[in-house]
Amino acid sequence: MQQKWYQATEVEVDSLGQSLHFYMETIEVSRLSALAFFAAGEGNYKGERFYWQNREKTMTLVGLGHAYTIQNNAKNDRYDAVEAEWKNLTRNCMKGQGELQPILFGGFTFDPQNNVDGEWTNFPEAYFALATYQLVIRDDKAYVSIHLITKKEQAEDQFEALRKERDYLIHAAQVKEVKTYSKPEITSYYEPYKDPYLASIDQVTALIKQKKADKVVIARSLALQFKEQVSSPQVLSQIIHEQPESYLFGLERQDLLFFGASPERLVKVENGRAFSSCIAGSIKRGKTAEEDEAYGQSLLNDPKNGGEHQYVVDMIADTFRRNCVDMRIPDNPRLLKIRDIQHLYTPVEGQLNSEATILQLTKSLHPTPALGGVPRTEAMAAIRKYEPMNRGLYAGPIGWVDAEGNGEFAVAIRSAALLKDKAYLYAGGGIVADSEPQSEYEETLVKFRPMLRALGGHLNE
Repeated sequence: MQQKWYQATEVEVDSLGQSLHFYMETIEVSRLSALAFFAAGEGNYKGERFYWQNREKTMTLVGLGHAYTIQNNAKNDRYDAVEAEWKNLTRNCMKGQGELQPILFGGFTFDPQNNVDGEWTNFPEAYFALATYQLVIRDDKAYVSIHLITKKEQAEDQFEALRKERDYLIHAAQVKEVKTYSKPEITSYYEPYKDPYLASIDQVTALIKQKKADKVVIARSLALQFKEQVSSPQVLSQIIHEQPESYLFGLERQDLLFFGASPERLVKVENGRAFSSCIAGSIKRGKTAEEDEAYGQSLLNDPKNGGEHQYVVDMIADTFRRNCVDMRIPDNPRLLKIRDIQHLYTPVEGQLNSEATILQLTKSLHPTPALGGVPRTEAMAAIRKYEPMNRGLYAGPIGWVDAEGNGEFAVAIRSAALLKDKAYLYAGGGIVADSEPQSEYEETLVKFRPMLRALGGHLNE
């Protein structure tokens, strides 16, 4: 262990107006496995952990334990409420040193107006945590921070106990043999709401033909039953291995792990510059390079997928024009190829204006036409009426923000919820006037594949 940084700040965050003290200490450590650090928290912090790795693999984040949580059911004000509480908590934190930044990680549910019972019952509309133990790996350097938020002015004894546990967790992650995890064993799987899903495609296409919407995204789930309880490190290890070109994430709350491998950035902010990705329109990968190229060209030339993609480009570009200066966007999409699927992809970037923040951009961008539809209000009304399930965090924004307003949110697709010995996989597709139930159903099967494979299953081609 090389350098050590320590700081203590005082901040009014208590609902009764009492002063809370925010103690932080960061040390630089020798490189260690992020998954091993996550797994080291299995005994004491199961249900209070998170994992994140960006698509470029330049930033990995792991959290063990909750120093502080921000959660609310504030409907359309949920983004503002999270932002206000986080700014208040961190307003006295040291600025200008990236490795010392406390990081808030979490997500927003897709639709706060959805109350369908199921695996997401009682899950907050906004759920974020500042970890007690935060591991950040950036550019081949690893830092572990302790965060303690307490009413005590003298918390040295408490902090010393946290230091001892931190050293134990680092040691466990560095010297214990890195575990290899086998895939879970599925005993059965079934498709909840299959018939209502197929019926919803006809209902939505009828709506679109009546000019009451242009496009509506309808999703469904696939439920798996395992032979025995499955652990969070077990499934995270599979997606880390199988989906390295995606955003990898895992967020625990009590018995639920929401995890996935998303190809899609919603928004990133770094030193005042904002980035987003327009991703919509998809086709499978080919079995040979020639077939793959042919599929890709057909996707680039397909008017249905091109139209879906343009909806997303128009909306994200409009949001960036309102929040940024110096916006840049290419004229035509390119192909984004990941293991099971290829997408149409257009990057967007711009310099944030003085009022814009990452959470305000997230609020404006969600849900994009790729996950909700066009126009947004009419599409969301149709989803509430015809989609039979509760998406929970699926297709919502998931990611992080630091004390200086830097951060990144991905769109939580190619994802699943793990609950003890069961899992629920999610996938959807954009419905337009000429959509057919069977072909939409088959498209969801392709989108289930990454999470299904990670969980030990497969679908017949």
